[in-house]
Amino acid sequence: MSTAQVPPVTSIGVPRITAGFDEYGRLDLTAHQDVHGGFAALSSGELIGLADRIELRGRGGAGFPFARKVRAVLDSCRRQDLPPVIVVNGTEGEPPSWKDKAILTRGPHLILDGAALAAAALDAEEIVIGIADDGIGMSSITAALAERRMPCPTRIVTVPHRFISGEGGALVRGINGEAHIPPGRKVRSSDNGVMGLPTLLSNAETYSQLAIAARLGPWEYNAVGIPEEPGTVMLTVGGASSSPAVVEAPSGTPLIDVLNMCGADIGPGLLVGGYHGKWITAEAANDVTISRKGFAKVGGTLGAGMLIPIGSKTCPLGEVSQVVQYLAGESAGQCGPCRLGLPDLARAVTLVSLGGNAVDNVRQAAGVVKGRGACSHPDGTSRFALSALEVFAKDVDAHTNGEGCGKSVKGILPLPYTAETGARKLALDWSRCDGHGLCSAVAPEIIRLDSNGFPAFPQTPLPPWLESGARKAVNVCPALALRLDDAKAAH
Repeated sequence: MSTAQVPPVTSIGVPRITAGFDEYGRLDLTAHQDVHGGFAALSSGELIGLADRIELRGRGGAGFPFARKVRAVLDSCRRQDLPPVIVVNGTEGEPPSWKDKAILTRGPHLILDGAALAAAALDAEEIVIGIADDGIGMSSITAALAERRMPCPTRIVTVPHRFISGEGGALVRGINGEAHIPPGRKVRSSDNGVMGLPTLLSNAETYSQLAIAARLGPWEYNAVGIPEEPGTVMLTVGGASSSPAVVEAPSGTPLIDVLNMCGADIGPGLLVGGYHGKWITAEAANDVTISRKGFAKVGGTLGAGMLIPIGSKTCPLGEVSQVVQYLAGESAGQCGPCRLGLPDLARAVTLVSLGGNAVDNVRQAAGVVKGRGACSHPDGTSRFALSALEVFAKDVDAHTNGEGCGKSVKGILPLPYTAETGARKLALDWSRCDGHGLCSAVAPEIIRLDSNGFPAFPQTPLPPWLESGARKAVNVCPALALRLDDAKAAH
């Protein structure tokens, strides 16, 4: 049950979810009960009332009111005369995020408490816990389940550690044995989720917050934080920080206090809310308080609680272009605007980072995909790219003028695949390439033809799931000009 891969966990003020982490490391059932004590079961009405009174919202990014989810599931159960399923989303497939994995590995019983509360209140058929197949948290949550009795059958399902696999619809599909990608149309899990049953789906921190509230009651729970968003927030602070950490802080805490605690070098900007979030300036970061409302005031978003300072030692535009290329590769491939539009967006952002006058191309490509996908992936990717152009305007000018920022790309924004992890990249022998264009026809998600009819593609390591397409493109090249190289050697 090693927790070596999870960043250190700390808190501002009196810890709640992270209580006992310093003393016990990982809380088994005995330690969990010693730190948190017991709680009483709730009826469905009491569960809804508690969630309403503490303003509990989903902590996975969307911030949807938990009480509304419960009401929707109950209505669906009555309408269809079916029992519900409780799903805990602990997949956390976004590379910069660690807060849910911290709870999984250190305080798994809080997650199980919250899921058990909901299952008992709704008389659920089953509890399903979704986690990533990277192995982090598996042994911890398995051991926790073995230590206790749950109110209904409970199982763990692993999903690929990919960005899109943790999307709600993708998780439900994966549990049902289908492809781990979002459905091609809007589907409400409250109506038709796991095994076709009404499904209450929320993320690991949300269920943990519910477990804390059931013990404290609404009055004591609301005594911490700000009135409109009471309680604590789990945050992942990474990027250019000398002491990256998972931090539990009361809502309303000045953002700069959290950043200073982690030794953050903000540099020209700070990414808030993760890779589907937005960039804010260093000046704005000094004025923000940690809350959905606080971030919204400066054009940001709390999202799933990721805070990533870019720092002063890397090329911001180079970092952003690598992430947009990664996000383009994360497309589920089922919506044309996303499958083909996101690579266009990635190429435009990359061109800006390389000194091309392509800012208008970025805006145009973002506009093409915005609002046109079956999930939030194209919208989130566009938001990330467009906010970067605004916050890093000085760098855009410097690159466009041909001077550049004079900095190399340090990899401050984490990616799940790099040269060091054995990823591969496309390379081209320009002396052989005759511009046949077959490669772009075989792998349009990766390769496009430039204005002269020659192939253009990202110069970063390929996602593993795009390697097969790249290999097909290599195989159809009649001039043998295209090849797949080991990214580390090429680097």
